[in-house]
Amino acid sequence: MYKKQLTPEQAFQKAKHYCAYQERCHSEVKEKLYSFGLRKAEVDQLFTQLIDEDYLNEERFAIQFAGGHFRMKQWGRIKIKYELKQKQVSEYNIKKALKQIDETEYEQTLKKLFDVKAKTLKAETNQFIKKRKLQDYLLQKGYELQLIQPLL
Repeated sequence: MYKKQLTPEQAFQKAKHYCAYQERCHSEVKEKLYSFGLRKAEVDQLFTQLIDEDYLNEERFAIQFAGGHFRMKQWGRIKIKYELKQKQVSEYNIKKALKQIDETEYEQTLKKLFDVKAKTLKAETNQFIKKRKLQDYLLQKGYELQLIQPLL
């Protein structure tokens, strides 16, 4: 990405801006630091410094990611958990982030998604196909089967 190698001081300034702009996971920040042409020892030292100065906080990232993707994209817990695992977030922080999602709001969102999708399938006459399409849609959004079944 960068043509010239940055000094650790320059890289630290850029990394601070990168983290201050938006919450980041550890793997994103490490990748960014390596893209500045730094060695492992320098990356580790800057990484620790970012955590110490609270620019980088995996728990805060996980909670914000889960809440944002639930509210904005209306993702279910399964999809959020999968995405956080892809970003190498710890299991502890994933669980903590998922607990932050309000249960009643979660069920209301699921019901709303169900109703909206059901309206688009009005023309479908075969009930089995209609149920299957509804179930597949909600599973793809990351909702749990045991919550979907009663709606069907």
